[in-house]
Amino acid sequence: MNAIAWISQNLSGLDWYAWVILPVLIFVARVCDVTLGTLRIIFISRGKRSIAPLLGFFEVLIWIVVIGQLVQHIQSVTAYIGYAAGFAAGNFVGLWLEDRMALGTLVLRVIVPQDGETLAQRLHEAGFGVTSVDGRGATEAVKLIYTVVKRRHAHQVMAIIHDTTPNAFVSVEDVRATEKGVFPLSAMRKGDTFFGRKSK
Repeated sequence: MNAIAWISQNLSGLDWYAWVILPVLIFVARVCDVTLGTLRIIFISRGKRSIAPLLGFFEVLIWIVVIGQLVQHIQSVTAYIGYAAGFAAGNFVGLWLEDRMALGTLVLRVIVPQDGETLAQRLHEAGFGVTSVDGRGATEAVKLIYTVVKRRHAHQVMAIIHDTTPNAFVSVEDVRATEKGVFPLSAMRKGDTFFGRKSK
């Protein structure tokens, strides 16, 4: 009974804002500003520089408010824990959102020892632009196949590659920008191009 009374007495004297509410608020705010920061960097790397300054404005605004509250309650250890936890969670959320949005364009390079023409034909029939080059591997002739696709279609292209040539060597790289080209009609949006013409 004495233990219960001691806990009740200490809880009643606890600064709930500094030790509980503030850390939660800092955690949520830190998740938001780090998420914005992660997306800002990703947008810059994808060549979408018009969006980055707006994200940067809100990122810094939230950060200044959080730091201000943290300095005012410097004695709250839980506030620092909330700050660090929010930073870690913000990175995860930012990367998760970027993955869900599937921004950007990829170039896939496929090296196949055989069935190169079959793979190129299947990719072409699916609406993807294909460039094929004859090459020479370590032991035999190979076919090099290049295709540039939107990230949201990468899984579809990889499924075609695995189904047609399971043993193919595939490398994937990000593309900062593209000009002209061939993309599936279902993916056409303003700014995309098809057979060298701007889509409407």
